[in-house]
Amino acid sequence: MDENGRLRWVVVLTAVGSFMAALDTLVVASALSTIRRDLGASLTDLEWTVNAYNLSFAVLLVPAAVLGDRLGRARTYAAGLGLFALASAACAMAGSVGALVAMRVVQGAGAAVVMTLGLALLTSAFPPEKRGAAVGLFSAVTGLAVASGPLVGGAVVDGLAWQWIFWLNVPVGLLAAPLALRLIPEVRVPDSRLDVPGVALLAGSVLGLVWALVRGEPAGWTSGEVLGAAAVSLLLLTGFAFWEGRAAYPLLPPRLLRVRGFAAGNAAIFLTFAALFSAVFFYGQLLQVVMAESPLGAGVRLMAWTGTFLVFAPAAGALADRIGERPLLTTGLTVQAAAMVWFATTVGTDLTYLDALGPFIVGGFGVSLAIPCGQSAVVAAVADRDVATASGVNATMRELGGVLGIAVTVAVFGARGGFASPADFVDGFRGAVLAAAALSALGAVAGLALPARRSVVRDAGTSDTGSTGSGTLEGAAA
Repeated sequence: MDENGRLRWVVVLTAVGSFMAALDTLVVASALSTIRRDLGASLTDLEWTVNAYNLSFAVLLVPAAVLGDRLGRARTYAAGLGLFALASAACAMAGSVGALVAMRVVQGAGAAVVMTLGLALLTSAFPPEKRGAAVGLFSAVTGLAVASGPLVGGAVVDGLAWQWIFWLNVPVGLLAAPLALRLIPEVRVPDSRLDVPGVALLAGSVLGLVWALVRGEPAGWTSGEVLGAAAVSLLLLTGFAFWEGRAAYPLLPPRLLRVRGFAAGNAAIFLTFAALFSAVFFYGQLLQVVMAESPLGAGVRLMAWTGTFLVFAPAAGALADRIGERPLLTTGLTVQAAAMVWFATTVGTDLTYLDALGPFIVGGFGVSLAIPCGQSAVVAAVADRDVATASGVNATMRELGGVLGIAVTVAVFGARGGFASPADFVDGFRGAVLAAAALSALGAVAGLALPARRSVVRDAGTSDTGSTGSGTLEGAAA
């Protein structure tokens, strides 16, 4: 097979994994109202249905990168596709909220392997000067999943049953896994090691923080349960930072945190997805609760928002190769924040689709600029040997941002409203979306710290300044 053919297969097969992982989050979001009725789920149950997947996904992304480096990225990627497909089947057969949440944890583990190694295989296959366009294309496929997720979910829930949103993954994953083994070139980094204590400390810290945020409203923000979970989270995070500075093979090498593009890009993408996942959680429910749309009707109407990801993300990735990520990312997040404020200040129980259309399109355009730029800024800042770890950390920040964003905005929603009536829902929605707008604005501020231009990072560990090191930039000049 020639070089162009090899690259095409790498793009297609890594995009398949990205598509499934992104689609699954959005498809579930479309089915939340139906799951709430069918399984008698509470608001907290719905939150865990989304966050169990995202939390498992987030914590295991960097370990998945290390595992792929050790065992072979293509081989491990294929195994992740298989695990994701089997876990999806188990989700479809779950008969209770508890069983569904448990299987979503396993599904998130498969998604972690698929997403982090898919991006690593893709970026390793392309030369540095073409990676922005490749990541833009990768983001476009993810955007297609985002765009079609509410529509597919609505069609499946209306036409079949919510369980079928999981069955859709099974044949795709089981078909793609053997093709990945056959057609994606293998990549190994034999001296990599898994930082088991680092994984445990990070997982415990994130779980404690999410638990405190999820339980804050029902248990009370000053309750022993919430304060204790927050204290444990802080203690474990401190332990994680201490351990990483001394571990022989750290989960998050401290040297990477000194790389300006890596640190600022991850902070910005964390806040980007905190705002985006919050919108995903609430927008579809708004259309169903307030406008009395069916799941399919809500999915069709959300296409005005989600369809912008597919249209603008590829162009944003390619443009970042020319002008750098900073202006696109900061502009995009500012636009998204403005659209959310617009929506929050105009929403009411007499909401019409035309009222929502403007905020949907404007906000979708903004986040479509930000996502590929946040991703490419991180992987462009490190050397080739650090690409898998960098992409894993970046994906971890995306998922953790989503988890914490939903936790924060659901807490605001629960404090100000609920599901008792459309008016009650609107009251909670308004506060939640304003909180999401604040997260997006903070992301724009973080994006200002990105370098104005990329520096060249050579695999031997030298930057364009000629300094030597461990394979990363030690800081890029603006």
